Amino acid sequence: MGLYVETRIRADMEVLWARTQEPDEHRRWDLRFTEIDHLPRADGGPQRFRYATRLLPFLVIAGTGVTAGERRRADGERVSALRFASPDPLSLLKEGSGYWRYVPSGDGIRFLTGYDYRPRWGRFGRFADRWVFRPLMGWATAWSFDRLRLWCEAGVSPGRLLAHWLAESALRLLVPVLTAALVSPAVAVATAVAALLLPPSRLTPAARRCLRTAPPRTSAPALLHAMEAA
Repeated sequence: MGLYVETRIRADMEVLWARTQEPDEHRRWDLRFTEIDHLPRADGGPQRFRYATRLLPFLVIAGTGVTAGERRRADGERVSALRFASPDPLSLLKEGSGYWRYVPSGDGIRFLTGYDYRPRWGRFGRFADRWVFRPLMGWATAWSFDRLRLWCEAGVSPGRLLAHWLAESALRLLVPVLTAALVSPAVAVATAVAALLLPPSRLTPAARRCLRTAPPRTSAPALLHAMEAA
């Protein structure tokens, strides 16, 4: 998979499963989506869904997908996989697939994802994806995973966690600006570096807390391969 993010969440498996699988819960913590809704499901058919991301008040990028999950495995692990695509010509993301794994351990649940996609817009799209969109997607996924972790472990709502992050980010920006105005630009540069490196507060979501490189011998689950072959 092209993108990989992993965190460890100390929570009940059923709580974590519900907050990641139920659309109303999922969109509360995942920065990548504004809307997620299940579409009508035929008896015995796969679960299809619609997703959307509001980039500007007047600009919404939408797409659809299909998902499947395994909740009862002998090793206690759970897996969900999905395929997704956007027909919107304004969407850089054309189509892709990915998975979530829920791996019980002695210190919580290893919650991890791997996913990849194909960009559109030809050579320009590949350039924009490599240098802008893909790094942004990786950061947004990791930030959202830490937001989910804090929601599950500390019981703080996703809305309040976002407010904490916005306030702390504003403070990190404001202090160097005030330093430059009141002291000197040289001191402001040192202050800006310190503000950037200072660890986030306990209740501020941070992408840096997540693992962003897949461990050796990591592979996609068989469920995803079966969906891609269908």
